[in-house]
Amino acid sequence: MLRARILPLLHVLGLVIVVFGVSMLFPLAVAEWTQDAAREAYDVAVLITLGAGLLFWLVARPYRRELKARDGYLLVVLIWVLLPVFAALPLLYFMPNLSFTDAYFETMSGLTTTGSTILTGLDALPASINLWRGQLVLIGGLGVIVLVTAVLPLLGIGGRQMFKAEATGPMKDSKLTPRMAETAKGLWTAYLLLTGLCISAFMIAGMGWVDAFVHAFSVMGLGGFSSHDASFGYFNSLPMELIAEGFMLLAGINFATHFMALRGRTLISYRHDPELRWFLGIVLSSCLALALVLWLGGVYPDFWQALRFASFNTISIATTTGLTTTDYALWPIFTGLWMLFLCSFVTSSGSTGGGIKMMRAILLYKQVYRELKHLMHPAAQLPVRLGEMAVPNKIMFAVLAFAFIYMASVVILSFVLIASGLDVITAFTAIVANINNTGPGLGQVGPATTYAILTDFQTWVCTFAMLLGRLELFTLLVVLTPVFWRK
Repeated sequence: MLRARILPLLHVLGLVIVVFGVSMLFPLAVAEWTQDAAREAYDVAVLITLGAGLLFWLVARPYRRELKARDGYLLVVLIWVLLPVFAALPLLYFMPNLSFTDAYFETMSGLTTTGSTILTGLDALPASINLWRGQLVLIGGLGVIVLVTAVLPLLGIGGRQMFKAEATGPMKDSKLTPRMAETAKGLWTAYLLLTGLCISAFMIAGMGWVDAFVHAFSVMGLGGFSSHDASFGYFNSLPMELIAEGFMLLAGINFATHFMALRGRTLISYRHDPELRWFLGIVLSSCLALALVLWLGGVYPDFWQALRFASFNTISIATTTGLTTTDYALWPIFTGLWMLFLCSFVTSSGSTGGGIKMMRAILLYKQVYRELKHLMHPAAQLPVRLGEMAVPNKIMFAVLAFAFIYMASVVILSFVLIASGLDVITAFTAIVANINNTGPGLGQVGPATTYAILTDFQTWVCTFAMLLGRLELFTLLVVLTPVFWRK
């Protein structure tokens, strides 16, 4: 039974690993072109990755079949667990003193678009290493599963179950186009088009091409990896900050909305997006409110300077990007906690952000309001509506279950880190930052530090939190339940 379930997955898994190995050719080409010190590391990494992928593909090829729902969940988990292993190879070969734990944490952080880092001396790293880190965020942005879903139908392997297992948001059964491959291609078209525009805008503003690529990948993937230890504050450029803010907000919107706007060549899809006004309203009002707190609290001498720093860092943390321009841990504790609170729910479903997503937050709010109205009118029929659509109770139950599991996960993992010796602020904010795929927290893992201070055990706890958050809890947890493995 186990063999019959695993072998067909190895066939698809091998294909994904091959595609991932091919993606290493970009940093390899950069390393050869610039003659940087990481050339040999990519040679070895590409050979190992392509070899392993081809081996899986060939061995399991006779067992290929259409994926079932259970297969989709297991395959997604296997891909997200194994890809960081291969992604870590260039780091391990170039930096022999780097432990596997730290290398895996770094690459898992990139692929899950978290942006937590254990590395220092980023300014001195070869361009190809920083580009590889940024490229991991780009790949993870919409999910390597969605990318390969566009390819699988060509090989006679349906990608429907993989897409459903990996896709974000509570309404996973809705389709943008009749075929999954078309959906995947449409989402990636919007994603790559906006990424290209972001790269161009950064270069026009004065960024070098390496920095432009790395930071555009991080901004559009909402990942937060930088090529400088000072993060985005290295540039100290208001035009660059405004560009980044604009594209972070675009990346925080449902990419299905961008896709529909591109396909219909009209902006009407943005008006009909039920999450958009909540997303922009909460983020922009928080920027203004925190600017007032910083100005009135004397952190900055004038309101406009306070607004500049509050806006960039609030948008970055709220959208789960994690790029910073200053050490906001030195601000009043309320500001840092508020930004981490925002990252828990602000980004839209179908965006590259983390957290429970704005759509679930809206539904939870409407459910609370419905219960309050039921107290006044017990016999009334009060359906929850999202736009013009009545939301089925099964979706409401799923959202409530998700919210409970999310809160329980944050509490349990925070207690695990506290029990391991971390202080409460560091432990709690590290879990919140990683399960929401945000990056920097507060305390010992604040924006001016890295996660290198953690022990190996603490690092693995945070790595698990990243994966749990990226796969939206249930996709990972269902594979860990005994009932999943029963016949």
